[in-house]
Amino acid sequence: MAAFIKAVNAKIRSNPTTNYLCSTHFWGPASNFGIPIAAVMDTQKSPELISGQMTGALTIYSATFMRYALAVQPKNYLLFLCHFVNEGAQLTQGYRWIQYHKWGGKEEAARQQAASGVKAVVGKVEAEAGKLAEKAKDVVGK
Repeated sequence: MAAFIKAVNAKIRSNPTTNYLCSTHFWGPASNFGIPIAAVMDTQKSPELISGQMTGALTIYSATFMRYALAVQPKNYLLFLCHFVNEGAQLTQGYRWIQYHKWGGKEEAARQQAASGVKAVVGKVEAEAGKLAEKAKDVVGK
């Protein structure tokens, strides 16, 4: 059995493509891609949910490992791409957090929510007033 495993391993390692696909240079970044995918998906959620501290930590983490991916031998371009995407997503999230919490985004959202609430109430009042006017016409007409 050991000879069989050794022969399969030699066959895998002799082909550059299968050697790469069976290495940590491929599977490390491939499994790590969950972080940038989640970060890109989170850009569609409310900025109210963003953690400023976690976004800052992930920004530093991705910048550090982008550098690391190019410093190792052989250069790991897949790991670099993974952290490059994550860096972009984290910078986007950081901007959204600053805009919401520090530059008046929270107040603007509250103002818009209040304005839409007022419009809804005005619409209901107008509808009720229209119904009462119809009833009054029916009473007067009799």
